[in-house]
Amino acid sequence: MSRSGYTLPVFACAAAVAALHWLRHRQPLTVTSIDLISPSQLAEIPIEQVAGLSENAALAITRSDPGDNLDLTRNTPIWAMVAWNEGDEETVIIQGGEGIGKQLNGEGNAAIYSYAQKLLTENLQRLLAPGEKITVRIILPEGRSLAVRTSNSAFGVVEGLSLLGTTGISQPLSTPDQLTAFRSDLQAKASRFESLVFCIGENGLDLAAKLGINCQQLVKTANWLGPLLVEADILGVKEILLFGYHGKLMKLAGGIFHTHHHLADGRREILAAHCAMLGLKSSDIEVVFHSPTAESALQHLRSLDYATGCDWSKQVYSRIAETIDARSQEYIKSHSNRGTATTVCGSVLFDRDRQIIVKSKTGCMLMGKLC
Repeated sequence: MSRSGYTLPVFACAAAVAALHWLRHRQPLTVTSIDLISPSQLAEIPIEQVAGLSENAALAITRSDPGDNLDLTRNTPIWAMVAWNEGDEETVIIQGGEGIGKQLNGEGNAAIYSYAQKLLTENLQRLLAPGEKITVRIILPEGRSLAVRTSNSAFGVVEGLSLLGTTGISQPLSTPDQLTAFRSDLQAKASRFESLVFCIGENGLDLAAKLGINCQQLVKTANWLGPLLVEADILGVKEILLFGYHGKLMKLAGGIFHTHHHLADGRREILAAHCAMLGLKSSDIEVVFHSPTAESALQHLRSLDYATGCDWSKQVYSRIAETIDARSQEYIKSHSNRGTATTVCGSVLFDRDRQIIVKSKTGCMLMGKLC
């Protein structure tokens, strides 16, 4: 059985709590107890080092432990500098330092997302006396070098890692026993809802929640879309909204239902084929086919929109979205013992800026019901 660990926001929070404790008591902590909020449980996080920087500021260091998850942040140091603050209205101000990525679509704001913000704010506010205010600066000394090995840039995050996540628990996402955990989550939610939203990763979960979709209807699938679609149909789920980053979700249009890149890709072939069917010039099809990423192919289509006045990006992605829906229905039917598929599938694809590119016809209907 794989061992779970904790996500980066938990370690950042633990370091901040330890630094605040030093400011108040002038004593180092070796372990902090963090309320994960999601799930509702406490985590005991070891503290590696604590130091006072001045009378009004302190630094604490933890190290990431994602459990048995294949996570490149394993053992990376997380620093938190905490300082008393008398000038601002906010009780807890959270800043991103070196190694924390910047959001290209957010005027360079630090890539510290909603769960991390909530986790830090709630845990720290409980430790403050009335009228006390602090500034917290999170630093990932190795964040900039680690970021080049991630897909962060595909989501518009540069110069470091993001503090992203909807939960404090880090689970292995590609091991077979993780599929069992995902199925268990799906079974629990299918017993309560006839409509569910499948999200491959944290970006989809985070964006879906921000758009107003009930978090209890969100199902994280990682790369196990195929078996979980079949499971949902068996469980009697009536409607599934496939909600994901276009570079991942478009694989379904090519019949690829386990989306890990080590197993299959096919994105450029899928894009090029749909461009050809819609009559795009061969020179532009060639550019799309040889684009290094799905995002760069999308940008080329958008440049054609601007240059020609034709909405090529919408045409291509609308066709892909409808194909995703059709192939998903076919997949469920072909893997069903009944030989039929009672679950209706719709799709919504978003880009690296977390802006929705397209909704299929069914996806548009489901979004209207879910939001």
